[in-house]
Order: sequence, then C-alpha cells, then structure tokens
Amino acid sequence: MTVAVILKHKGSQVETLRPGATLQQTVGLLAAKHIGAAVVVGAQGEVAGVVSERDVVHALAQHGSSAMNMPIDKFMTREVVTCAMTDSADDLMEIMTRGRFRHVPVVEGGRLVGIVSIGDVVKRRIEDSDLERHAMREYITQAG
Repeated sequence: MTVAVILKHKGSQVETLRPGATLQQTVGLLAAKHIGAAVVVGAQGEVAGVVSERDVVHALAQHGSSAMNMPIDKFMTREVVTCAMTDSADDLMEIMTRGRFRHVPVVEGGRLVGIVSIGDVVKRRIEDSDLERHAMREYITQAG
C-alpha cells in the first residue's frame, strides 16, 4: 500500500497556516477541524514547518498564556520530514516511529499535495486486513 492509496481513500485536504499566525489562531484551527497538526506554508506555498498539538503544549509550558499571542513560527517544527505519493505505508510507519511524530506532509514536485497521519495509515491497514480476511473466508467457503 502506498501513500497515494491512503490519500485516495482519505482525501488530500490539508489545513495550512502562515508563519505569522498566532498560537491562538492555530489552536482554533486544530480544534475546529478536529485535527492534530497543520502545515505551515511560506509565501510560495512551500512547506515551512508543521505545528502540532505537541508544539502547542511546549509553547504553553515555556511561555504560559502569553504564548497564545505569539506567532507559530516560534514554535513550529522546522525540520519537516515529507513523503511522496509512491512511498509505502510500511516506510511511512518506520519514519514516523523513528522520528516520533504522527503527521507527514506529502510533497510532489515541490508542491504540498496532502498529509498523512499515523491514524490514516492504521485505518487503511485495518480496512485492507478486513478485506483480505473476507476474501479468504469467501474462498474457503466456496472451496469446501
């Protein structure tokens, strides 16, 4: 299974923010969309960073409530690991596990085309396992 398959089922909608957005705006977006991370994009639409729930917690721990008025480029993860549509789900899970993060932007030709979370990967694998189990059960039933 590839990232392309995951995005085909999940969709390619990505919530983005600009580096100057405040932490308050970020928290509002994450809460409103029920998501754990958003991609921060630069002036040309390039991936400049990722801001996650974990980044919000660190910002609040360091600066208290005053962090809510600060720009997210102070707190976002700048060293963003991305993936391509052709990457496998297994490779993606290994990257996420090794890097200890749960969201990976999908970039093709320098353009942001989606985002995949560990939940998306697990959901797709469970669905594939269910289909495989159902097909095997059908095969055994018809063969017997």
